[in-house]
Amino acid sequence: MTVRRPSRKQIHLAAHFPGVNSTTVWADPRSKSQIGFSSFEALARTAERGLFDFFFLAEGLRLREHKGRIHDLDVVGRPESLTVLNALAAVTERIGLAATVNATFNEPYELARRLATLDHLSAGRAAWNVVTSSDAFTGENFRRGGYLDRADRYTRAAEFVAVARELWDSWTPDGLSRPFAHRGQHFDIAGEFTVPRSPQGRPVVIQAGDSGEGREFAARTADVIFTRHGTLEDGRAFYADVKGRLAKYGRGADDLKIMPGVSVVLGDTAAEAQERAAEIRRQQVSPQNAILALEQIWGTDLSSYDPDGPFPDSDPVPESSITQGRTRRGDTVAMAEKWRALSREKGLSIRQTVIEASGRQSFIGTPEAVAAELETFVRQDAADGFILVPHLTPGGLDEFVDRVVPLLQERGAFRTEYRGTTLRSHLGLPGPAGKG
Repeated sequence: MTVRRPSRKQIHLAAHFPGVNSTTVWADPRSKSQIGFSSFEALARTAERGLFDFFFLAEGLRLREHKGRIHDLDVVGRPESLTVLNALAAVTERIGLAATVNATFNEPYELARRLATLDHLSAGRAAWNVVTSSDAFTGENFRRGGYLDRADRYTRAAEFVAVARELWDSWTPDGLSRPFAHRGQHFDIAGEFTVPRSPQGRPVVIQAGDSGEGREFAARTADVIFTRHGTLEDGRAFYADVKGRLAKYGRGADDLKIMPGVSVVLGDTAAEAQERAAEIRRQQVSPQNAILALEQIWGTDLSSYDPDGPFPDSDPVPESSITQGRTRRGDTVAMAEKWRALSREKGLSIRQTVIEASGRQSFIGTPEAVAAELETFVRQDAADGFILVPHLTPGGLDEFVDRVVPLLQERGAFRTEYRGTTLRSHLGLPGPAGKG
């Protein structure tokens, strides 16, 4: 086997544990528990065997509801991320461990302490995916009750991250603790932090979001941004936009890694891969899920419609609350017309249209073709790497690790071994400056 010289840019890879929205195919007999520790362990071990940068857990703070009832087509068990990752720290050695934790319904001292603890237990592999919420429905589970205005969610999050970093930096690299004091718009705290400086200085900060606010927040604050793009062209535009915002915060292009969430479907031939991808989408978008997707856009009960029939003629209901705990899709009138136009153009039913219009960006093809396409995205500055979102729990990464990772290594585009022990070293991120 001829090993090529390393390419100009190395690909970063991460694994997202499946289990939200309609990504996961629960009906597949190979799909196992989304809350059993064996599932988390199996997927994390596979990702580590594939030399991935990190293993990523999402968060759900309330069970979603649809038409006033718990949504029974969705996952209904979501254990707390940091608890799971602390357990995974004991059964993994190198892979990063990323927890999604909400900055709206937590406090800086408590969360900074929990993340610093994970960073110590894992020997420097902790990451925090910062998310926000202005959702009063979710807020009912907390004493704050969803009081936070939408316009304030990123200002609180930015101050939250800044405070957490003040706490982590209050211990010097040589082990001296200093008092901290923060006076700001959202937080007024003072004291001493109980956890010494961690092996990587401070946990890696991840941010998910494509909005203008999200891009600016990531450019100012994050080490990694988790996003999604449908095409190489869209990816390059997003990449250029976000990287272009870094300089005003005194940051370089390599200080923020852009990693879209993607799915991969493989086949021995291109035709076989396309057939498998189509079957997965049919499983993900059941007749019931097709009507649900339509009701989320139209904002009204459409249970009388045939998923294999035509679209409603009516327009969406503005400001509908038919679905709770799930973000409604932007301009619903424009979305409805777009879907109707697609249906007319291709002669598609409701379900067929949802399948075609709502699929997550995927790399579909033979292992060789997928490896080449992944590298193209990175070489052409559409991404720094990818967060893989498999459709099966927990075996959805096995084929990628066995068949694609070796090809990326052969191309010189991906590591053949971990060269460091911390998540920052995997991502090629600088450590925080020591403060004496």
